[in-house]
Amino acid sequence: MLSACGDSGAGGDAIEVDFGYINDYNGTSLLAIAEDQKIWEKHGLDVNAKVFTNGPLQIQALGTGDLDVGYIGPGAFWLPASGQAKIIALNTLGNADRVIAQGGITSLAQLKGKSVGVPEGTSGDMILTLALKKAGLTKKDVKVVNMDASTIVSAFSSKQIDAAGFWYPAIATIKKQVPDLTELAKNSDFEAEMAFPTAFVAGNEVVSGEKDKTAKLLAALREAMQYRTANMDESIKLTAEMLDMPVDQVKADAANVKVLSVEELDTMTKDGTVGKWLTTMTDYFVDAGKLDASVDPKTFYTGDLFTAAAK
Repeated sequence: MLSACGDSGAGGDAIEVDFGYINDYNGTSLLAIAEDQKIWEKHGLDVNAKVFTNGPLQIQALGTGDLDVGYIGPGAFWLPASGQAKIIALNTLGNADRVIAQGGITSLAQLKGKSVGVPEGTSGDMILTLALKKAGLTKKDVKVVNMDASTIVSAFSSKQIDAAGFWYPAIATIKKQVPDLTELAKNSDFEAEMAFPTAFVAGNEVVSGEKDKTAKLLAALREAMQYRTANMDESIKLTAEMLDMPVDQVKADAANVKVLSVEELDTMTKDGTVGKWLTTMTDYFVDAGKLDASVDPKTFYTGDLFTAAAK
């Protein structure tokens, strides 16, 4: 487990920030860049980065004050939508989620009655729900087993489960043990219906009560995004160093990501594109039973703060 970034060297006046992340390209690249390029220091921040296995755990930590900021994938967007945190910045569009099955299972219809591992409330859960619906099935038609990410790797590899709603790069690890696994569904199968953004979230009290911290964080994230857009290869290298992973492995992971530039995010925030993405997602979460009713994105996405952080 990596507990990275520390030493900002920004002096005694630096604002301390506990920042959660997931150890993949989506969740780590901006932190790796900000540390290497001394962006935290430049903006007067002393960031303590803490690794997590999924988004919902970070939302929980935001609620208890153990984190100021965290990173979530699309499957956890229902948590800020339900009022438990604020999305302060979108990050990327993901295409890393899959429904995978043991060799010999070649269609979603064949999952009926089979055991399917999934980390509840994550993008793995989301891709499974969407895929089953497309096949005319629901979760009631399969045996859903709620598991954390590391358990899915071991359970699938040892054939204790028949299938999983999961993601890369962890699937690449499973493939080494189960080379004949099949991929039954992926994000891009549903891109005509919805986008799969990833995001940075902050605690409600951080956004409402620590405006200086929030503004500095957003300015730093924007600067790291600009560097990433201009230096993709270097961002992969820095992420690999921070995660102590082979560069080729991180490069393969980054291939499942569409990086969004600051300019794109500003434009899409202002023209309503992001609002449409988030509305579609909240409608999905209502159908999936995660939300009681659809929610206005303005209640949980602070896009005005993100665009205002421009230089």
